[in-house]
Amino acid sequence: MAKLDVKALGLSLGIMWGAAVALMGIICMLSGWGCSFVNAIGKFYYGYQPTFLGCIIGGIWGFFDAGIGGVVIAWLYNKFAK
Repeated sequence: MAKLDVKALGLSLGIMWGAAVALMGIICMLSGWGCSFVNAIGKFYYGYQPTFLGCIIGGIWGFFDAGIGGVVIAWLYNKFAK
């Protein structure tokens, strides 16, 4: 059974989720679409709102949130796969 690379999964999930959160904030800021998502996530990610700075803050929060989650998932998978 193959092992998961803990750093690679953490980084890839962090980058993807951080970019998705930031992009959703930009879409909300420019078109008004998806603002309910931004408002809901903004309750957990302090400072995330449909502004340029808010999108950057949300992307950073998303990167660390999903990155840590990916590290934990890969670590647990490797432990249970033994």
